[in-house]
Amino acid sequence: MNADERRFEVLRAIVADYVSNQEPVGSKALVERHNLGVSSATVRNDMAVLEEDGFITQPHTSAGRVPTDKGYRLFVDRLSEVKPLSPAERRAIDSFLEGAVDLDDVLRRSVRLLAQLTRQVAVIQYPTLTRSTVRHLEVVQLTPARLMLVLITDAGRVDQRMVDLGDVIDEEGAAQIRGLLNAAMCGQRLADASARVAELPGQVPEELRNAMLRVSTVLVETLVEHPEERLLLGGTANLTRNVADFPGSLRQVLEALEEQVVVLRLLAAVRDPGTVTVRIGNENEAEDLRSTSVVSIGYGGKGTLLGGMGVVGPTRMDYPGAMAAVHAVANYVGDILTGR
Repeated sequence: MNADERRFEVLRAIVADYVSNQEPVGSKALVERHNLGVSSATVRNDMAVLEEDGFITQPHTSAGRVPTDKGYRLFVDRLSEVKPLSPAERRAIDSFLEGAVDLDDVLRRSVRLLAQLTRQVAVIQYPTLTRSTVRHLEVVQLTPARLMLVLITDAGRVDQRMVDLGDVIDEEGAAQIRGLLNAAMCGQRLADASARVAELPGQVPEELRNAMLRVSTVLVETLVEHPEERLLLGGTANLTRNVADFPGSLRQVLEALEEQVVVLRLLAAVRDPGTVTVRIGNENEAEDLRSTSVVSIGYGGKGTLLGGMGVVGPTRMDYPGAMAAVHAVANYVGDILTGR
């Protein structure tokens, strides 16, 4: 083992002890607890080099050191791969999620599970409609002059809207509208469906033209061009277990998490289902989240990104465990929603 490799082993031991005990780590403790194969003097020298290079720091006058954001970054970057969960953990995830009855239930269960597995704040983004394909559009005639539209996507998302027609139509007219809409939209990406729906008012008999115009306007404006971005958060109370991890800033962290725009921006960077992204401390754009780390991933099917999910916690985080949990839950959610 050369000097650089040995110093990384010292850094890894410091990260492990500090994450576990929340106490600055000294050279004597490292030698006693870890089989580093070198003397206390060598460990002290290695710690001095690590400190000089900015990977660890001395929080106060004690002999102990703690990792810096730069130190955590090196530790995470040197993780060769996301460690697999144990068979028992995988069975627990499977049994927890398999009873879900619809999209909302899948995501609610997932955010609770992720918060429990990591003991951090879990966040999951609903599948965005712009990335989805139309599976079916149901048209329900509530009255002769009022319809309910129920749009179902390939991700299992269901959105419904009411349309006041202005005119009275019969059941045959409602069936004709239903057939034309499904022919135009089913199997189409939302952006493509939008263009096709916009052309429909010119393709129906004169007596249905006004009704179809109102229906297509609602579909294009409400469901396609402005998809509602929704988030679920779970485990917020986990942050309060170790207030010392957020000196003077826990309130700002909690307020930032309440701002859905901030969290959506965090998840917007995920582009590839299966690839875990870790942002540590000052790498987070949002100033109020610079005392936190964010472990995130996209979920979906092969080549299809439905949304993002992840956990937010202090920089003193069990990164291997958090990365493994986020990766595993994302795989399960992607499988469930894409029917794999």
